Amino acid sequence: MRYSLLAAALAVAMGSTSFSAAAADNRDQTIAELKAQLEALTAKVAELEERSDAQSDVNIDTAAQLDKITTGSPKIDTKGGVKVTSADGKFEASIGGRIHFDTYAFDRDIASTTGTTEFRRARLTLGGKAYGWEYKLEQDFGAGTNLDGLRDAYIAKSALGGKFTIGHFKPYRAMEELTSSNELLMMERPFASATGLFSGRQFQQGVGYLRAGENYTAGAAVFNLRGASSSRNEGMGASGRVTFAPINNDNNTLHLGAWYSYENANQGSDNLSASFNYAGRRGPSQNIATTTGASRNEVTVYAVEAAGSFGPAFFQAEYADASFGQPLGADQDVTSYYVQGSFMLNGGHKPYKGATGVFGSPKVADKGLWELTGRYDYAENETLNREVTSWIFGVNYYVNPNLRFMLNYTQGDNEVTGDETAQYALRTQFSW
Repeated sequence: MRYSLLAAALAVAMGSTSFSAAAADNRDQTIAELKAQLEALTAKVAELEERSDAQSDVNIDTAAQLDKITTGSPKIDTKGGVKVTSADGKFEASIGGRIHFDTYAFDRDIASTTGTTEFRRARLTLGGKAYGWEYKLEQDFGAGTNLDGLRDAYIAKSALGGKFTIGHFKPYRAMEELTSSNELLMMERPFASATGLFSGRQFQQGVGYLRAGENYTAGAAVFNLRGASSSRNEGMGASGRVTFAPINNDNNTLHLGAWYSYENANQGSDNLSASFNYAGRRGPSQNIATTTGASRNEVTVYAVEAAGSFGPAFFQAEYADASFGQPLGADQDVTSYYVQGSFMLNGGHKPYKGATGVFGSPKVADKGLWELTGRYDYAENETLNREVTSWIFGVNYYVNPNLRFMLNYTQGDNEVTGDETAQYALRTQFSW
């Protein structure tokens, strides 16, 4: 019996030992498998990290390339015209233009007139800068081909606090003359400009200097009495203009100015005339005074100007006193002045351009702007008792910043002939 119990105990002990050993083997195997899975997972994570780092390098390189392309490529702006600027801003080129298409009808009196249509202006303009120099070249196909239609053609350089201009440009004289034709109040400029007092002498070849601040300008020019299409001559001229705006803010501007012009006819010079279309363009004309080129005499002009833009209201006036030299007898004294104004009917305000001392067109919203306009022009040769005047009333409709329609009625009065011809004129104007 005793031996039986001992055998049973021994069997149980051996069975327990065998079970423990089996359990230990299973645990070791499980741990080994877990270690293997952990090593595989670690390897996978390492591989993914390597891929992520490589992709990040690619992304960084791509971003760098895109940034290089963006910052290193020329900037192209197509708002209005076409303007291309180099990435460093040192080079620039732009193409613009304007189309002014007019229709004229006359209420005839004494003078013979013919109603017609014409392209008053059809211009292409190339401008820009290179190596610190500016340039501008403008051709008006409405005025003719080749040199007949050449307008601004110059190079310019900023220096000594201002800008020097060399070439073919407008001398610094007459406020409305220096206003862009895209921003004129009426279809034609007043008598005290190249439309009358400086007939045929709008652009001259020479050198000019203009200095300007926020509310002042001071400019002077010396030039040959030769336009692009006229013959070579030894005539010389000079002009100067100063302006000051004692009031100049976003809604109110008061402008004051004065200018001087001197022209000295010499060998080969054309006649220096003051001729006025008193009933609108393509209407009858009256010569008021002439200094012949062969006489080698002088034409001098002193003038003052005032203008203001106050909310929707605008006014502008110039008064010029001229003397036309004569080879025999007394010089001829000519007085010319104008007063013009406008009122915006549905908002809008004519802004001031401090850099040039003139006023521009109002900013146009989606609804467009309506403007009522009026002007009185006067010119008289006191020596010869010749006098012409005109009244102009008009309406401007600004469709958008590029498109404008203009309607003018002009009543002329020629005291020399007694003619009182009137004109109805319509313009479709597009600029870019």
